[in-house]
Amino acid sequence: MPALAVDAAAPVAHAFAACDASPRFAAPLLGPAAVVVAAAAAEKPEMAAWSADLSSALYNVDGWGAPYFFVNDDGDVAVRPHGAATLPGQEIDLAKVVARAAGARSGGGLGLALPLLVRFPDVLRHRVETLNAAFDYAVRSTGYAGRYQGVYPVKCNQDRYVVEDIVEFGAPFGFGLEAGSKPELLLTMSCLVARGSPDALLICNGYKDLEYVSLALIARTMGLNTVIVLEQEEELDIVVEASRRLNIRPVVGMRAKLRTKHAGHFGATSGEKGKFGLNAAQILSVVAKLKALGMLDCLQLLHFHIGSQIPTTALLADGVGEAAQIYCELARLGAAMRVIDVGGGLGIDYDGTHSAETDMSVAYSLEEYAAAVVAAVGRVCDRKGVQHPVICSESGRALVSHHSVLIFEAFSATAPASNMMDPATAYLLDELTDDCRNDYRNLMASAVRGDFDTCGLYADQLKRRCAEQFKEGVLGLEHLAAVDGLCEIVARGMGAAEGPRRYHINLSVFTSLPDMWAIEQLFPIIPIQRLQERPAVDGVLSDLTCDSDGKVDQFIGGRSSLPLHELPSHGTRGYYLGMFLGGAYQEALGGLHNLFGGPSVVRVSQSDGPHCFAVTRAAPGPSCADVLRAMQHEPEVMFEVLKQRTTDDGATAAALARAFGSMPYLSFDAEEAAAMSSAESSGMSSDSEGSAAGAAEDDDEEWEFMRGLTV
Repeated sequence: MPALAVDAAAPVAHAFAACDASPRFAAPLLGPAAVVVAAAAAEKPEMAAWSADLSSALYNVDGWGAPYFFVNDDGDVAVRPHGAATLPGQEIDLAKVVARAAGARSGGGLGLALPLLVRFPDVLRHRVETLNAAFDYAVRSTGYAGRYQGVYPVKCNQDRYVVEDIVEFGAPFGFGLEAGSKPELLLTMSCLVARGSPDALLICNGYKDLEYVSLALIARTMGLNTVIVLEQEEELDIVVEASRRLNIRPVVGMRAKLRTKHAGHFGATSGEKGKFGLNAAQILSVVAKLKALGMLDCLQLLHFHIGSQIPTTALLADGVGEAAQIYCELARLGAAMRVIDVGGGLGIDYDGTHSAETDMSVAYSLEEYAAAVVAAVGRVCDRKGVQHPVICSESGRALVSHHSVLIFEAFSATAPASNMMDPATAYLLDELTDDCRNDYRNLMASAVRGDFDTCGLYADQLKRRCAEQFKEGVLGLEHLAAVDGLCEIVARGMGAAEGPRRYHINLSVFTSLPDMWAIEQLFPIIPIQRLQERPAVDGVLSDLTCDSDGKVDQFIGGRSSLPLHELPSHGTRGYYLGMFLGGAYQEALGGLHNLFGGPSVVRVSQSDGPHCFAVTRAAPGPSCADVLRAMQHEPEVMFEVLKQRTTDDGATAAALARAFGSMPYLSFDAEEAAAMSSAESSGMSSDSEGSAAGAAEDDDEEWEFMRGLTV
């Protein structure tokens, strides 16, 4: 340790007691948000100048949001429900949607608690139509003799209205569904029978038992075009047995395990070591068995899956070409081949870079994807002299990712670091032990000289020495805080950037953003309003759960912090953020960590009203009673047990009932709090006969309320 000649008896000068650190040291390093702000200020010295366009560029909204999301002139994120075909006056302002959904009923709002999931069925319709249009153009422009007929894999989002919308919007295209389990098969059967095109395919994937296969065969008797895809060789025996029992001839497909695969997380399900599929020997074995049974004509579909988020059309064409060769070989062997199912893999540009460098983006458009698939299949079939098959895809992620936005609130944030030493605590430095005071003097002398390397060494030594003496009981907590504050000021004076501030969000990462936690998937997250203001704070997000993993500290663009605004000074309400492109998988994968349930949900359609939208369906999120019941608790019994311990005339019981009926998330509704306070005051104000009667009525209302609680 470098040493300086210091008189231990000399008094300590409180160099930071009442002065700003910045004049003494070099300017601090700028964080990411501050860099953008500084760059804008260099062009516009008044610094106050900021615009919605600058925010759009900062968050790369045009990169990941096109053609559906943009920043409007009011500084709010808005939605173009019909994509590029959206007309002026049809754009939907997300801030106005939140105001309508979360606003008090007395003011015309719906009174829904946040977090809030906003679904846009018009976006979903546009995605279905755009996917089919892309393949239709590829077919027509290349002279392909077959057609495209896709299916939606319901595992991506099994919500009833999402599935029903896709079937309805896809009916003109013969668009079908894919199931991977028995409950998914039941819902796909029901939806296609009620709403689907008679030409739609019902693809049955996943592991199968006799009951699953029997359901699929029964679906054929209902007029559905069910195809049972063999994921394993032994599943053929189950299909044959069920077919004989029910006397229903099946239509069978098989999933091929390709040699082609791509790197990265999403490629792990592809290649020779993939979870599903038959290798070359198993494919030949199935063909031989079907031929021996006189059922080779039942084999009509080949399915494969290169992997989700296929990064390039070159890799796509390679895999599709390999599968097309297998398809042609099956036709040569005598199978009545009709459909080639290219599976999933049509990727989403989550970070807006339009590149193949990470799992968060893809280097092609939807149109380029369709063109690559059609060209690869046509090229192989022409070479082999095989009739062009129907091309099917299971492009679930690409269909539903854009259609919903998760909106949540930041309700508090850590305070910004101060450049001033608190005079009220600075005197504590005088009370340090001699060795700590020596470190302090050496630290100050190095700082004054501008010897920042030595300064940092002394600061670290001072903190370590004080921490040890605190553990031994020599120093108090106040001394430790004073030394920590001093060292932070010195660090900033030396040019160390202030770390990101922590914004606390009314959300569970595990429930609503499970892929962020589980596989480090990134989704665009930005404020949905105030984007005409400079976002000068670098922040990270911390959720409500009692878990250190309940945070978001990685963002698109390689950021480890997110540019944010200061929270409103008038209170903790009103700073809303949106998570975009999360319409696939997140709802089904979310759990109940800390018993936080799902969000409230609204369906918002474009309309000709004053705000360009109408809320066509609204549902509050699961209540405390709902999530307790999901874990086998009995809220009604719990309520009664707790009620027996109350001692007032009904106000406490009413509060308990409200607690069971409320969402698990934090509530900052001032109107609701005032009403609760008023109700509690009136409930405790009198012991008259009238009050007793009122309490009895409250009791009846409570039980009615409890009986109305549903999962």
